[in-house]
Amino acid sequence: MPVATKTRPTAPPVLETFHTVSQAAVRLGLRAPDAPGKVGEKWLRDGVNRPEDGTKGDPFPCHRLAGQLLFSDSDLAAIAAMHRNQRDGRSRPRKRRVYRTVKAAA
Repeated sequence: MPVATKTRPTAPPVLETFHTVSQAAVRLGLRAPDAPGKVGEKWLRDGVNRPEDGTKGDPFPCHRLAGQLLFSDSDLAAIAAMHRNQRDGRSRPRKRRVYRTVKAAA
């Protein structure tokens, strides 16, 4: 006789609002809504296409629907949390200058 197991009632799935790469760049504050160009879009695309093994960081969460790369509001929140106060990997502290004192000739 099978044993009855308790199951939690699951919440019905909720359809989130999806944004294209261009709209996601604006929502993350990477560029102004009326700014020309594609500032921030390459960063988002490169973040999605990171290797799964984590050698270059965790890939960004996203959805691929009908051949398009889309981001939901929860995806954008996760990306923002991943990069909060993150230092740029290319920057280093400045080298300290060493000043040499010149002795006056007597």
